[in-house]
Parts: sequence; C-alpha cells; structure tokens
Amino acid sequence: MAEIGTLERTTGSDLVFQQLFDQITKLELLPGTKISETETAKAFGYSRQPVREAFTRLAGLNLLLVRPQRATVVRPFSRELIANARFVRSAIELEVVRTASAGRDTSIDPKLKANMKAQADAISSGEADRFHELDYEFHRLLCQSANQAFAFDLIAANKAQVDRLCMLALTSKEAMELLYEDHQLLLEAIMSGDTANADKTLRLHLSRLTPTIEAIYTTHRTYFDD
Repeated sequence: MAEIGTLERTTGSDLVFQQLFDQITKLELLPGTKISETETAKAFGYSRQPVREAFTRLAGLNLLLVRPQRATVVRPFSRELIANARFVRSAIELEVVRTASAGRDTSIDPKLKANMKAQADAISSGEADRFHELDYEFHRLLCQSANQAFAFDLIAANKAQVDRLCMLALTSKEAMELLYEDHQLLLEAIMSGDTANADKTLRLHLSRLTPTIEAIYTTHRTYFDD
C-alpha cells in the first residue's frame, strides 16, 4: 500500500495495518497462518482495539479471514476473488492510460523516468522485493500522470488481492525483465500520445499473470481455498 501519511497523522491502527499488510503481501505471513489479536497487540505494545481495527481493514481487503469463536488466519488465495480483483483493476487502469496518453501531466515525466531507471537497477542486482515496490510506484505515477491520483486507491485495493501471487511470480530475472519491457513500451506509448498502443500494451501486461496463477495453483495448491 501507499505510505500512510506522516507519523503525526498515523494512528496505532494504521501502523499495525501497514506492517501486517506488508508481511502478508510479501508472503512473510503465508496463506493459512493463524494470527492472534492478543499476541499482535503485545508485539506492538498496544491495546487490542487498534489491532482489531487493523484486522477489520485487512479482512475488508480479503487478506485476513476473521471468524467468530475461531482463529483468525491469513486468507488463502481465492481464484474467484483474484479474477474479480483483476477485472476491476483492468477496467480502471485502462481508462487511466487512455487519459494519460490523450493528455498527461508532464511534470510527472521525470519521476516516471527515474522509476524506470531504478527498475533496471533492481533487475541488475536481483532485488525482487525492490522491483515489486517500484512496479507498484510505477502504476501509482501513471495515475498521477493522468491527473487521476485518486484512481490508484481503487487499483491498490484490488491489487492487494494479487500482490502475493506477484511475489511468487517475480522470483526470476527473466520475469522481471519481461514486466520491465512492458513498462517501457507502455510509457513510450503514453508519452507519444499513442492511445491504441497504450491500451494494447497494458492489456498484454495485465494478462501476463493468467498463466502464473494457474502454475501457482498447481504447485502451491494448499495456499488456495477453491
């Protein structure tokens, strides 16, 4: 997720949410892992209330499964939820790149170019976690470029459902290079005002996860609940 403001505006619930979100999406907490409000509160030095609020927010993103009178667990992957999330993300982001290619905020261009350079560096050094973070930032910057920064909040809420799969997929240099090439072509299309090619490139980019999902379903079946 994006950074949650400054420390002055950040609540205990925000801090718990952000740390657990990162641990879940980075697969530091695997699907099916039990997680306790009481133990989490002790680890953070908080009362249970901010932890309960964070759990509720994570459950709203379908990352935790909170069950009355039963242990809360990191939610297993669901192919149905993943398909729903990908549909919503695709609909929003396709409109974002069309808008950006038709008339973008050029003040964002240096940030996008710097992000691309950082992606290349992450690939060269084999930093998959870093590449994942930069990929996230790249798509956020596209929304800013389209003057639709709010759209990334919607994309991120749905993207969370597939971020864990991305962590399983982005383990090879070849996989990162493929996504990087997509980003290059997408940015070139947007900056040249080629709306049709931007649309085509993004569709291809988002479709690359389809065979990955099926492969992960085969090799990590216990992580899924359907």
